[in-house]
Amino acid sequence: MATKAAVFVPVLKRVQAAEDAANAASDVVRRSPEQRLEEASGLAAAIDLDIVARGIIQVSRTRPATLVGSGKVEEMKAIVAAEEIGLVIVDHPLTPVQQRNLEKELGTKVIDRTGLILEIFGRRARTKEGRLQVDLAHLNYQKGRLVRSWTHLERQRGGAGFLGGPGETQIESDRRQLQEKIKRLEKELEGVVRTRTLHRSKRKKAPHPVIALVGYINAGKSTLFNTITGAGVLA
Repeated sequence: MATKAAVFVPVLKRVQAAEDAANAASDVVRRSPEQRLEEASGLAAAIDLDIVARGIIQVSRTRPATLVGSGKVEEMKAIVAAEEIGLVIVDHPLTPVQQRNLEKELGTKVIDRTGLILEIFGRRARTKEGRLQVDLAHLNYQKGRLVRSWTHLERQRGGAGFLGGPGETQIESDRRQLQEKIKRLEKELEGVVRTRTLHRSKRKKAPHPVIALVGYINAGKSTLFNTITGAGVLA
C-alpha cells in the first residue's frame, strides 16, 4: 500500500515579489508557486507516493525553528491528522532543526526537496556504481544533519568542552558509525570504478567497434538488436 503524503510549497512573500519583478523585466520566466507545486507533486508521484493533500504556504518571514509560522504549522498538523498522512514533503531547504521540529509538531516524517531527490535517485539507480553513489550521498546528507542537530541542542544546554552535555557521547558514536559506513562505501565504490576502467580499456583494445543501444523503456531496443544480430533477446 502506497504511503500517504502531503506536498507543501512555502512561498516567501518578499522573495516572490522580487521574482515577479524580475520576470517582468526579463525574458527568462521563473517558476511560479503553482508550477513548483506541480513539479514537487510529480516528483513525489515518481516514487509511488499517494498524494492526498498539497498546497502553497505564504510565508511573511521565515522562522528559525519551523520555517513557517505557528498558525501554518497548525494548519498542516490538522491536514496530517485528518488524512492520516505518513510523509510530508516541504519543497524548500530545511535546516536539521526545522526538520526535527516539524516532525515533532506534525507527528510524522518530514523531508525537504533534497531528501526527496535523493530518494528518487535511490529508487532509479540500476548499476552498482549508481547505487553506491546514492548511498554515499544519503549518508553524507544524514551525517551533516545529525551533527548540526546535536550541535544546536548542546548549544541550548550551555555545554562546553569535553563535558558539553548528555548528548555528546551519543553524537560521537552516531557520527563514528556513519563515518565507518561512508569509508566502507567509498572503498567499495573505488573498486567498482577500477573494474569499470579496466573493462573500458579492454574494450578499446578489441579489434572490432563496440556499439551501445540507448533508449527509453519499450522504445524498441531489443527488437532492433534482434533484427541487426539475429539474436533472440526477449523484448
